[in-house]
Amino acid sequence: MSDDVTPFIAEALREAATRLPTDTRDEEAAGRGLLAELADPVIAGPDGSPAWDAAGYAFLDEENPGTVHPSLWRQSRLTARSGLFEVVPGIYQVRGLDLSNVTFVEGDRGVIVIDPLITVETAAAALALFRSVRGDRPVTAVIYSHSHIDHFGGVKGVTTQAAVDSGDCPVFAPPGFLEHAISENVYAGTAMGRRAGYMYGAALPKGPAGQVGAGLGQTTSIGTPSLIQPTRTITATGQREVVDGIPIVFQLTPGTEAPSEMNFFFPDHAALCMAENATHTLHNTLTLRGALVRDPHVWAQYLTESISLFAHQADVLFASHHWPTWGRTELVEFLSQQRDLYAYLHDQTLRMLNQGMTGREIAEAMVLPPALEEVWHTHGYYGSVSHNVKAIYQMYMGWFDGNPAHLWEHPPVEEARRYVDFMGGADATVGKAQASFDAGDLRWVVTVLNHVLFAEPDHAGARELQARAFTQLGYGSENGTWRNFFLSGAAELREGSFGTPTQPGSPDLLAALSIEQALDSLAIRVDGPQAWGLRIAVDWVVDGVRHAARLTNGVLVHQVIDDEGSGVAAGPANVTLTSTKGVFLECLIIPERFEDRVDSGELTVDGDGGVWLTLLSLLDSPDPDFQIVLP
Repeated sequence: MSDDVTPFIAEALREAATRLPTDTRDEEAAGRGLLAELADPVIAGPDGSPAWDAAGYAFLDEENPGTVHPSLWRQSRLTARSGLFEVVPGIYQVRGLDLSNVTFVEGDRGVIVIDPLITVETAAAALALFRSVRGDRPVTAVIYSHSHIDHFGGVKGVTTQAAVDSGDCPVFAPPGFLEHAISENVYAGTAMGRRAGYMYGAALPKGPAGQVGAGLGQTTSIGTPSLIQPTRTITATGQREVVDGIPIVFQLTPGTEAPSEMNFFFPDHAALCMAENATHTLHNTLTLRGALVRDPHVWAQYLTESISLFAHQADVLFASHHWPTWGRTELVEFLSQQRDLYAYLHDQTLRMLNQGMTGREIAEAMVLPPALEEVWHTHGYYGSVSHNVKAIYQMYMGWFDGNPAHLWEHPPVEEARRYVDFMGGADATVGKAQASFDAGDLRWVVTVLNHVLFAEPDHAGARELQARAFTQLGYGSENGTWRNFFLSGAAELREGSFGTPTQPGSPDLLAALSIEQALDSLAIRVDGPQAWGLRIAVDWVVDGVRHAARLTNGVLVHQVIDDEGSGVAAGPANVTLTSTKGVFLECLIIPERFEDRVDSGELTVDGDGGVWLTLLSLLDSPDPDFQIVLP
């Protein structure tokens, strides 16, 4: 079937174009200060395949053929611009080489690197591009603005563990950085990674009928993620550090765009870095890949604080995504509008919530003030008013909307079978859905056909019509991540599951797990019913510290104990295992190495060592290929 734009979507896009802002300043700002572009736009990954192709979005230089929302087309054209840019003399950014930006601040001895992208390959290419223009300066410090992987994953492309260990390259981060970086990428990493493949359109072909960007940047690089643990923690707002001769004043902003995040000001440059707290889009209060809900009330308060602390001293504002804003008046206006955006969504959601409206109802009723609609950077290219409002409702009220009819609904497959039966069977339902498709009621089409597919996953007519409906909804989406979700769903219905293109849990992230986090990651994988009748007691003495793990009732609990065993209610251990942290993690992640480490003497066993292997046999393996659009 053809995926040409339907008349209804074409008309919706034409109408949307008449309501877009007319300000053209971003066109100049996104290209301002360009110093150099990559000589070779393709950055090779570890297996030789492209980790990044900076030329892959060249089609955006052409006219929009009508398969992309005109606002998203404009945003993608701006975020696709790649190269080395001067923010102000002494501060430079490489943009368009990953989802995020990397910033270079020249110091007395070398260069400070801020947020070194997602993968080693793209970060190394960015540093090489910087050095090709500004000279072969050593990296003298790294700053992680927050705990998302697109702001630390490429660190080993710009420095080494040895340089950090020697003190030549300190690594700065906000409080809780390591805890949140690991928990997000390990605890729920499999599910988040699978959904991130949809969110960023990882398996979609680049082009006007496929992936055109993600609103925050084009997409995520596919290479080697890494992590070097921070050596310096910023502990207070107003803390001043002199890094390689450059004074920096920090502002902690926990609970905003990330649970661990900070902004910082360079007084000698009159330059304010807003991390990811103020970008040229409405951001997420709950990202579609899954995460903790972000608090827009706190977010707005910190933006007010940023204005008070720094805006009257700054001449330029830059961030870890998008392009800078120059001019004191302009950047204050930008920050104020961003602040009002999050505050308005929060306050109005609460107002309507207290009138008895549900999250879905509020999302349909919410309209931004005209003054906010009339500027580009408040548009929902990455977050959206719709899903942000639902997240705010969730933050305060949870999943339940108060209607008892929704308290104990059937699970999706059983519910779907009943719906389809009530509607006269799958064939009749698909026929009615086709009529709705022809009438342009695409939201209803995908709702109805979702029931058919969960009742009869192999129904060819339902799969194709659902794919067509998803495609049209993708074409009509201003939001880059919505477009990618819709088009990815269509692709999987037609071609089968593409799985998780990028794998969570890189070796560096796993190696950074604390013993407590490692045992937590074990606990969430225990197959409870299989373990109900078992009682297992294991003590791991890791680098001299005793960790007691006790399995009862299908629950694995653990705690650090002293030499007398105080605090352990479950009694003595069946086995005590003694090793270093490295061996402990190896025996957890790769159980078959257990006997090898015993034989080598790196692991000592006091008691029945088979108990540990029994515990590992009770673990479920995460599934990175689970279904999303089918049951």
